[in-house]
Amino acid sequence: MQRAGGIIAAALLAVSACAHSAATPLAHGAHYVNLGSSFAAGAGTGPVAPGSPPRCFQSSVNYARLLAAHMNLALADASCAGATSTNLLNAWRELPAQIDAITSDTALVTITVGGNDLAFAGNLTAASCEQGETIHVAGMTLPCPSPFPVSADAYDALERNLIEVARQSAARAPHARIIFIQYVTLVPQRQCPQSRLTEAEATELRGVARRLADITNRAATRSGAAILPMDRLSERHTPCDPDPWSVGLPGDYNEVMGAPWHPNRRGMQVIAERLEQMLSR
Repeated sequence: MQRAGGIIAAALLAVSACAHSAATPLAHGAHYVNLGSSFAAGAGTGPVAPGSPPRCFQSSVNYARLLAAHMNLALADASCAGATSTNLLNAWRELPAQIDAITSDTALVTITVGGNDLAFAGNLTAASCEQGETIHVAGMTLPCPSPFPVSADAYDALERNLIEVARQSAARAPHARIIFIQYVTLVPQRQCPQSRLTEAEATELRGVARRLADITNRAATRSGAAILPMDRLSERHTPCDPDPWSVGLPGDYNEVMGAPWHPNRRGMQVIAERLEQMLSR
């Protein structure tokens, strides 16, 4: 699953009854932790953030940094391209468990993860490029990948991990607001040169996205975390729409466009804006 991620790879606010029933505005300088995969890191959306782990491809304009700058929050960005939900809970080679960034004074935790557990972006890439084609991304030239197999129990394992991430986040920071951010909608209803998917491929991958969103919703409900429904908010902003919030894989793809099958800079800006709206309620 790490390989797949390496191809860079409800109500708006449902507050938990115990710790978040009376959410207060975030104070200036409040500690904010961002967890997740390349969709949280903002891979390909701008210059790599100074001081961040090179292989994590954290963008200097990912939604966490945009939000922190606008709301004057003290950000600890633990997100990393290629991360699975397991990497939020456990060390990953030289990187500590992402959740270790959360401390008792953390006031906000955002989480975007799960796509790599299900090889989502990897299989989108495999479907939309042709064998023999190469992809230039993150300074590397990569061959078009073959489809990545996903085991039947990967979905259940992801749900357990997401619930555990939320549980541990709340235990470490009892007063934090914990928000799962749904993946933006990537698969268009009608295909175009920016997607290059067959209808059969689009249908299958749309189903993966739906199951990922359902798992995230259930994990948030069971743990009392909040959900930012970027999947619904971005339905008309796929790579085939006039105002795309994500990048597909057109035949003339250039890495300047952003990472294939990931949010683009516009998508990062919108997520930051919607988060700020949630936090202001």
